[in-house]
Amino acid sequence: MKILVINGPNLNMLGIREPDIYGRETYKSLLEKIESYCKAKSLDVEFFQSNHEGSLVDCIQEAYGRIDGIVINPGAYTHTSVAILDALKAVSIPAVEVHISEVDKREEFRQVSYVRAACIATVAGHGTDGYLEAIDILAENGAKK
Repeated sequence: MKILVINGPNLNMLGIREPDIYGRETYKSLLEKIESYCKAKSLDVEFFQSNHEGSLVDCIQEAYGRIDGIVINPGAYTHTSVAILDALKAVSIPAVEVHISEVDKREEFRQVSYVRAACIATVAGHGTDGYLEAIDILAENGAKK
């Protein structure tokens, strides 16, 4: 099974950006953790990160026909992007939404998720381990074999 992990704006700044909210783990160490986890589970994994909405949409579209499941942390686009929602719906690849912080307990605007409507599950508030939980959800329940 092939998993695509997509990260949106500012996630490349992990460890630097608001460490009291997002922790001190770097983006590089997050990718290493996910890669090691997937290897132990015999899963193939690819990564993509962009601060640009259109690039995220392009990545989702390019996953069609070659990816079995998507883990997506759209960052701030969670709360604003109908385009990412539509891309996820268009490809019909099982997806799990991930957030490092507990977005539902933060500012009111962060409690709205457009992408959630196209996802089979949401994992929030579990730090970067939420990515591993999302991978397990896809492997056990959602991804095409």
